[in-house]
Amino acid sequence: MLGAMLAEAWSALLANRLRSILTMLGMIIGVAAVIVMLAIGNGVQAYIERQISSLGTNLLIVNAGAARSGGGFAQGIGTAPTLTLDDAEAIGRLPAVAAAAPVSAFSTQAVAGPANWLTAVTATTPGWFQVQDWFPDEGRAFTEMENRQGARVAVLGRKVADELFGANDPIGQQVRVRGISFTVIGVLPSKGQGIGGADRDDAIVLPLNSAQRMVQGGGPFRRSVRTIMITVERQDELESTQEQISQLLRRRHRLAPSAVDDFNITNVSALGDTFKQTTGALSLLLGAIGGISLVVGGIGIMNIMLVSVTERTREIGIRMAIGAPRSAIRLQFLLEALMLSLAGCLAGVLIGGGISRFLPFPTVISPGSVLIAFAISAGIGIFFGWWPATRAAKLSPIEALRS
Repeated sequence: MLGAMLAEAWSALLANRLRSILTMLGMIIGVAAVIVMLAIGNGVQAYIERQISSLGTNLLIVNAGAARSGGGFAQGIGTAPTLTLDDAEAIGRLPAVAAAAPVSAFSTQAVAGPANWLTAVTATTPGWFQVQDWFPDEGRAFTEMENRQGARVAVLGRKVADELFGANDPIGQQVRVRGISFTVIGVLPSKGQGIGGADRDDAIVLPLNSAQRMVQGGGPFRRSVRTIMITVERQDELESTQEQISQLLRRRHRLAPSAVDDFNITNVSALGDTFKQTTGALSLLLGAIGGISLVVGGIGIMNIMLVSVTERTREIGIRMAIGAPRSAIRLQFLLEALMLSLAGCLAGVLIGGGISRFLPFPTVISPGSVLIAFAISAGIGIFFGWWPATRAAKLSPIEALRS
């Protein structure tokens, strides 16, 4: 019986093709909007998660504090030499810390034979590779002994290796940084863009002692660094370790209880959670906007079904006269409304998926969002089809036959 009703509902929709298509238009637009909006939100969230994870696992970043002018105005984080190599070693001895890497970064021209390339230089210790979870896939990383001895060795990012050496093997070749020659001992695998759009492969990694002695020179920053990157053994220890680092640095820097910190600690995982919450709220907001179109489409279905009931009053009367129960009449019109809604949903999913693929930024269409769209569409079809179907079922057979 249900199969016959479905076939008849489909025939009724095909009998008025143009009207059915126009009725489904609201559902198509609404579902397509929901699919595109959720795909954008999921894509942004996935992108942020990739960027956060590419920075390292269970990561804390300590930046040097802000220098202050004579009037007491801060000049910005990292403008004062408040972090030292000894601070990094002390942090590395904390029980929950897996590795701590002091970092000093600058930009300069790298030269290899006739080729030259402006790139970012990261001067650090061997622990940096563990913190970043980024080890060379060609050659090797430099050792702690090489760092202490100030060895002239370098690890290249993939972009720099390609620009300076092309198809040639860079291992064992010489690259000059600010006039000092370094031997290439390793090449890092490609990581692509980082947060902010910077190319992470466009980098040279040097031993910190080598860079400070031969490239950066002396001065007040001789044993100072701008940043210390820390990876913690377990994620549940991040907050407690952050507090331990704060207390340790305050003691080492001899800060009075009332004095402000001369350093800044960033919990990258917490930053990622904040981004996730923001993008999640954005996805819900965008989905709600698309949901308004779905409600409008549902109202359109209700209106057209009321028109259909009016047009088919005599047909309803004949069915009742030959013994059709009111429940069968109600079910017939409910099925027609449901078919309109689901057909519009299917078209909306296909159109929304097609639009998402051509957007100029990454999008992710999850199976869950498609299932939600179909569930909402089915609910709208039943909700807005119930009144017309009930109205049809309550018609008097005699009055219906007279119409």
